[in-house]
Amino acid sequence: MTAVVAVLVLVLTAPLVPSRAGAAPAATVVADNAVITWSLHTQTVAYEVARQAPYRHGRTLAIVGGAVYDAANAVAGVPYEPFLVAPRVRRGASMEAAVASAAYGVLAWLFPEQETTLRGFYDEALAGVRHGRAKRDGIAVGEAAAGAMIAARRDDGAGAAASWAVGTEPGQWRPTPPGFLQDGAEVADIKPFVIADGNAYRTAGPPALTSRRYARELNEIKALGAIDSTVRTQDQTESAIWWHDRRQTEWEIKRQIARNQRLGTLETARLFAMADIARADATIACFNEKRHWGFWRPVTAVREAGADGNPATSADPNWTPLLITPPFPDHTSGHSCSTGAIMTAMRRFFGRDDIAFSAYSVDSGTTRGFGSFSEALAEVIEARIWGGVHFRSADVQGVDLGEQVAGYVLAREFRRR
Repeated sequence: MTAVVAVLVLVLTAPLVPSRAGAAPAATVVADNAVITWSLHTQTVAYEVARQAPYRHGRTLAIVGGAVYDAANAVAGVPYEPFLVAPRVRRGASMEAAVASAAYGVLAWLFPEQETTLRGFYDEALAGVRHGRAKRDGIAVGEAAAGAMIAARRDDGAGAAASWAVGTEPGQWRPTPPGFLQDGAEVADIKPFVIADGNAYRTAGPPALTSRRYARELNEIKALGAIDSTVRTQDQTESAIWWHDRRQTEWEIKRQIARNQRLGTLETARLFAMADIARADATIACFNEKRHWGFWRPVTAVREAGADGNPATSADPNWTPLLITPPFPDHTSGHSCSTGAIMTAMRRFFGRDDIAFSAYSVDSGTTRGFGSFSEALAEVIEARIWGGVHFRSADVQGVDLGEQVAGYVLAREFRRR
């Protein structure tokens, strides 16, 4: 007994070791819940294997998030308003089986070619659940939630063929080097998850080519966003690459916050669904903006500045941005739209802004941390300029658009009953 008491005293009085911003102290690390595990599986199949672009995998995450949320909410007794359905289930159903069944069901529908991999994930998840009525009930509720989501999204326009209008006049978008490609136009026509119409959100648009504001924005990105910029700092370069990482650091941010805030399975499902569904609708609205404005990218604007009619700009036919320009118009910034929606959703979920987080980017080889959601939003605006891919107006108005869409979505969904 004396030895036991001595050990307990040592444990309870040992000082906490400080950790870097955004990371959990070692003493608070807990095992991943089922929602986080299936978030990792979704990243594996959607990006690591299928290589879905960010403007497409937003829909994937929303489909998975909505189905998982409905399944977890039903097992918990429906404390929150369901997104699509609240399948009836007996008390005591397995939460882990419900989450696994819902996630597996929609992912197998989205990626039938990866059925073997997904089945392996599913079998592994169910192997940890004790056989019996609770397991069977959990599987049933997950299957019902997945079925409802599949029915809702089966003909949502995601696979339609579409293309961007290509212009030749100053200010009009045209494909950009090095690949001179175009892609993603169909995203504007995808059926939204919550908002009534993806075309209902209109920003002020890019500044007039002959305005002083446009000249300031072009000269800013010309200096800061060039691949060989002499004024961009190393930290700014790393930031631009970090935010551009196609593995989407937002995935790890959500998971890290859920772990560090010690969220349970249902609360993690609700947080992820709020963020991912708001993000999906914001992306749809954003791509409608791109179609409406059809504004040229900085690489085109700088190289052809001699024809823009603005005496305060000058052309550099060899100008090249730090990052490869995405294959669609500039205004508004898709990354700013989606980040604005995600950060707004997380701020609404916690009811506060000052939550620290960080994430590692494979592309930049660095970890970046933030003390709040608003701090991250402020940096993404600058990062797209430092990368040479978006004018400031596209970034600022993109964040505003994401916040507006998220506000609409969260005022109508995921509320406590």
